[in-house]
Amino acid sequence: MPYACIMSVPNQISCVDCGGIASLISFLPPDTTIEPGTALAYRCADCNERFDVVFEAEDLD
Repeated sequence: MPYACIMSVPNQISCVDCGGIASLISFLPPDTTIEPGTALAYRCADCNERFDVVFEAEDLD
């Protein structure tokens, strides 16, 4: 079942490597539907690491 609530996807997360702030770098058009298993990319401003986060159903509630 698709989830239309893009509001639950954070624009920033904590970097697991350095503790800095990793920002969403995936392009999400306004009408994007996020489904369980969707991967979004984040990049840390401090260490420049990229993280692909896979969202599960409980993350999107």
